[in-house]
Amino acid sequence: MARILQFSTVRAKSPDAPAGRPGQPPGAGRRVVAEPDTPLSAAEAQRFRALVLPHLDAAYGFARYLTRDASQAEDIVQEAFLKAFRGFSGFRGGDPRAWLFAIVRTTFLSAARSRAAWAEPATAEAIASEDDTPEGALLRQGEVAMVRGAIEALPEPFRETLVLRELEELSYRQIAEVTSAPIGTVMSRLARARHMLLAALSGETES
Repeated sequence: MARILQFSTVRAKSPDAPAGRPGQPPGAGRRVVAEPDTPLSAAEAQRFRALVLPHLDAAYGFARYLTRDASQAEDIVQEAFLKAFRGFSGFRGGDPRAWLFAIVRTTFLSAARSRAAWAEPATAEAIASEDDTPEGALLRQGEVAMVRGAIEALPEPFRETLVLRELEELSYRQIAEVTSAPIGTVMSRLARARHMLLAALSGETES
């Protein structure tokens, strides 16, 4: 199935935090907790920065959809980043983005269990293109907000699977690694998530 509804327009990376300046690495515009003192050697620390730091914005986007709250997503990524740094000696290769996403997900689940309730979803924003007319920008913002809201309304297992596949473009195997679910379960959740999303969007359109 082709990427539905141009999912790249509903990424959660940019609306809630400033982007880095031109020439800066990914995540440069986002506040990052200083790396703690760890047994990592200088070479390992440098390897961590090279492999993991470029995926910081993507991790925030994933956390943003998991938490449905910008501030909580920031906290989740901060904690996950520190956990990843402290545990980097146990990284045995593979896709560092999937490895980081698994830590983000575990951190989110741990935080969710310790909270009585999560805050209401933050209002979605959209960044208008310089070529947009005011009318076109308003229309596009409305469409993006509608799709993002529909994604955030999905139950957690389906929401995270859809985001990992359609927004972050992870493979089924990578999603299985992140969520600790069999590939068959991943495929089933993805199919159901797509169905629920399209049904939600159809309802919005008809209303």
